[in-house]
Amino acid sequence: MPGPVKLSCRNLWKVYGPDPGHFFEREGVEPEALAADMRAAGHIPAAIDVGFDVHVGETFVIMGLSGSGKSTVIRCLSRLIEPENGQVLLDGQDLLAKSDRELIEIRRHKMGMVFQNFGLLPHLTVIENISFPLRLQGLSAVQQRDRVAHVIDLVGLKGRERSYPSQLSGGQQQRVGIARSLAVEPELWLLDEPFSALDPLIRRQMQDEFLRIQRVLRKSIVFITHDFLEALRIADRMAIMRDGRVVQIGTPEELILNPANDYVAQFTGEVPRIKILRAHQCAVLMANRPDGLPQIAPEDRIEGLLSKFAASPAGLDVVGPGGAYLGTVTAASVVETLGRVDGASPSRVTHV
Repeated sequence: MPGPVKLSCRNLWKVYGPDPGHFFEREGVEPEALAADMRAAGHIPAAIDVGFDVHVGETFVIMGLSGSGKSTVIRCLSRLIEPENGQVLLDGQDLLAKSDRELIEIRRHKMGMVFQNFGLLPHLTVIENISFPLRLQGLSAVQQRDRVAHVIDLVGLKGRERSYPSQLSGGQQQRVGIARSLAVEPELWLLDEPFSALDPLIRRQMQDEFLRIQRVLRKSIVFITHDFLEALRIADRMAIMRDGRVVQIGTPEELILNPANDYVAQFTGEVPRIKILRAHQCAVLMANRPDGLPQIAPEDRIEGLLSKFAASPAGLDVVGPGGAYLGTVTAASVVETLGRVDGASPSRVTHV
């Protein structure tokens, strides 16, 4: 069950143009018709009636192609750019109604941000870069030292504390950026394509680090990416955007197996289905199964279990809470499930 809502984005609009505000004086106009009127008047609606919730401890991924509006939305959440309409509720309080002074305090104490360009100060060491927001918070030298030591250990930068950014690899620089954002102990963590500038191998390592950190800290996270395989690894739920609008929200599995329209189907079409299947989806009940089969959890991904079939060709028992037998996964049941998934009928498509 999802936790309570940490962040709620409601009917959010960002419009570029000479006079976007007057469009919202009209009532009862459908968002798509309103956006069309804006475009006809020479305005550019970059985020159109965007809405979603992020639960406590959830990693919520927003993805889409370049120009879809995903980075616009995350900048509106932090008010790095000002939206024209809507609400952004953090713990029930509307960030769009906060004064500049109140917003500064929220950013200093409740919100952490990491962007694609690392934004490190080149004349400061690793320790000094990470300490910078803590000085702004007014923490004592002792508090800063303890906090910095903790996050340096958390992101695996021990031994590089006195290095300058120019002495670090791209992956290490990104770790400094992550450590700096975590040092303020944010309740909400906003990450805008933080790994997209890294080489593929380093990117994979940083994803592993991100997952490890999230298992420890359980932050409420909004994560922007254009890479579905990256989203598949890290997302609890995700939203796909197109032309400023949210097209569909759901778990990665829901988006792949039940796309809301042809665009989502095309967007997810290249994802190998073996990457999304979980043990409980491939399990079959066996009345006369062999004793002593290895046990796996219902949510284990099949992709990570393939090597276990070599050691246990008879299958793997799926066991739920309290040791309840839920079925057995075999190589044959995996192949059969893959066949059903790949041959899914369009009639199974559901709309959000």
